[in-house]
Amino acid sequence: MKRILFLTLVLLSNICTAAYPNGPLKMIVPFPAGGPTDVIARLISNKLGDALGQPIYVENKAGAHGSIGMQAALAAPADGQTLVVVSIGTNGINPVLYKKHAYDVNKDFIPVSLLVTVPIVIVTRVDAPFSDLPGLIAYAKSNPGKLTFASAGNGGSSHLVPEMFMMRSGIDMVHVPYKGTAPAISDVLAGQVNLMFDTLLTSTQHIQSGKLKVIASSTAKRLPDYPKVPTIAESGYPGFEASSWYGLEVKAGTPPEIVKRLSAELAKIMKMPDVKERLDQLSTVAVGSTPEEFAKFQKAEQEKWSKVIQKGNIQPD
Repeated sequence: MKRILFLTLVLLSNICTAAYPNGPLKMIVPFPAGGPTDVIARLISNKLGDALGQPIYVENKAGAHGSIGMQAALAAPADGQTLVVVSIGTNGINPVLYKKHAYDVNKDFIPVSLLVTVPIVIVTRVDAPFSDLPGLIAYAKSNPGKLTFASAGNGGSSHLVPEMFMMRSGIDMVHVPYKGTAPAISDVLAGQVNLMFDTLLTSTQHIQSGKLKVIASSTAKRLPDYPKVPTIAESGYPGFEASSWYGLEVKAGTPPEIVKRLSAELAKIMKMPDVKERLDQLSTVAVGSTPEEFAKFQKAEQEKWSKVIQKGNIQPD
């Protein structure tokens, strides 16, 4: 009897999977429309919709550091018809920064694919009193309490990456948090704050215009567009690596066959020449991982930022 029941369930699962998708899909973006996450989501959703033979409608549900969008995805059926775009914030930092959660990203969701990584660079005004990383460190040590760095908000990647750098370098910088990247980078441009650990996604226009200069990158390797800019790791801090990132997940309980299909289609999409070209224009790096690779990566990110948060006694807003 148990064997018959098991075979029946397998048959039903196969039938449901074969019919997938059974209508238009929804891709939830836990951030405002027009932002970097939204731009990447719409690029990927168009291609994925073509591959699946059904349109994918992007729905922006911003607020509460991404938790509103995540909860909306959690409220949907576990049938693969609702996808959610996740980030370093929602799935790498928030789970270890906040003590109370309405959901568990590691249990309530299934990683499908790490879509892209976004390089983080140290940017400052071109007339800053230092031109490279050794100069920045020397300036900080000779001017204790005077070097300031802007962030897009307390507990975000633009806050935690410089915190990790201070722990490794032994320097002290004053954190100046803002409500978003735009006002933060504006004050760096105006000279109100000395520097920012920003993503290339948002700082490229200011670098190319000559208003900001890049001191170093926090990536594992030098950036192709900035081959003369050293990494923090090669500048005396081996193993230092941090990037922003975005991925795609579905609700836990979604049939494995659907997860595998979504991942396989995304892997193909991330290799498409026009997709890679557009992502290059956005200063992002196409990945397209397997579900297993993304799950391992996400866990490593949580462990890394948990150590920084605990050591720095960082509290959320």
